[in-house]
Amino acid sequence: MTYTIEGRTGAWEIVVGLEVHAQVISHSKLFSGASASYGGEPNTHVSLVDAGFPGMLPVLNQECVAQAIRTGLGLRARINLESRFDRKNYFYADLPTGYQISQFTHPIVGEGTVEIELADGTVRHIGITRLHMEQDAGKSMHDQDPSRSFIDLNRAGVALMEIVSEPDIRCPEEAGAYLRKLRQILRYLGTCDGNMEEGSMRADVNVSVRKAGEPFRTRCEIKNVNSIRYVMHAIEVEATRQIEVWEDGGEVDQETRLFDPSRNETRSLRSKEDAHDYRYFPDPDLLPLVVEQEWVDELERALPELPDDKRDRFIKQYGIPRYDASVLVAEQAIADYYEEVAKGRDARLAANWVTGDLFGALNRTGRTITDSPISAAALGGMLDLVSDKTINGKIAKEVFEDMLETGDSATDIVERKGLKQVTDTGAIDAAVADVMARNADKVEEYRGGKDRLFGFFVGQVMKAMAGKANPAMVNEALKKVL
Repeated sequence: MTYTIEGRTGAWEIVVGLEVHAQVISHSKLFSGASASYGGEPNTHVSLVDAGFPGMLPVLNQECVAQAIRTGLGLRARINLESRFDRKNYFYADLPTGYQISQFTHPIVGEGTVEIELADGTVRHIGITRLHMEQDAGKSMHDQDPSRSFIDLNRAGVALMEIVSEPDIRCPEEAGAYLRKLRQILRYLGTCDGNMEEGSMRADVNVSVRKAGEPFRTRCEIKNVNSIRYVMHAIEVEATRQIEVWEDGGEVDQETRLFDPSRNETRSLRSKEDAHDYRYFPDPDLLPLVVEQEWVDELERALPELPDDKRDRFIKQYGIPRYDASVLVAEQAIADYYEEVAKGRDARLAANWVTGDLFGALNRTGRTITDSPISAAALGGMLDLVSDKTINGKIAKEVFEDMLETGDSATDIVERKGLKQVTDTGAIDAAVADVMARNADKVEEYRGGKDRLFGFFVGQVMKAMAGKANPAMVNEALKKVL
């Protein structure tokens, strides 16, 4: 079903393209040896190149190039063996050189695609136009002093990958799914940590609206949105604004805007520049970048298994539903944890425990899979006790909670609490006989046709045996007697 927003003149379709700036994971910056680490005291991760001192020449960081190629391969995109760095000229206080080294006409990565899956199971493919490398600017701080602004150049020169999508996104949900999937791929590849709260991944959101079947209308760019939730919200707010402009007989101006979530509005920042405004020209200090196909092939062979491939393998190898597989591959650490639990065990049961009880416990305690109080080996050990009928499913829940609190192994907890499952047929038969004797009236009702009472008898026997009886054996014993 097509997503639309209703205006006074009928339904309007949203058209969205995203430009995602992803900070490259590397020890040093794109063109200097200064540290690319996040944080640190202001202006401590700065070289003479980053500070724009005269005569300082940029030297390209090979690992940053490798990271861009890995990302392109992960996006199923074309790798351009020859690319070029250009100067994008503009003045800003936190850009000491007066220009940004970027790639304009010849990016390192060309067309690709990202597969997204929506909540209703719909699968869509969002096109990637290009991925180009560029250096980040510094940071201006206007809230440190009542009369002055301060500049921190720690971020200046850090390598960025700008990943530009086609205008294929048609609703806020698709934008959110695209960003989550892109972040997932980058994290699997180890090319960007995707921490939007630290600014290492941020999005410029291009929004326009149109009537069904129309060509594209004028778009506006919402700059530097730093959370997926805000991106989705900004799209709706800006689309609604544009619809009101068009329906009032006005024209939407192509411009750059800022999203203010506290006021639920976008505000004009500046008119949108065109390429000629930046006076792009090839950087005279950098030769064209030429990479060998053999190196690209080598990088491709070393790539990790990517999320979609892992999901499909989980479905085939472990026989689990697509939804469960998608949840389990959301992060590399979760997938690794699950595979250790599932190895040599009932894979569906393992998936249920990881996505159900374990995730629930992690959410309650504010933890992640990497600092889980129950290791994969420990959870697997508990499932072994269920499989060999040492404990039943109900007792397993109690054991799991004890493991969370104490960190003890399932075996130790079962021994300490005396929780071993009763499989002694004599003891079970005795409990069944006692329940029958105490509920003779219900026995007659059951035999008179009230089959639903069977569950009542099961519950009474389990209660009489403190939940330790083997449920299958209880069911069998009751069927014989009844």
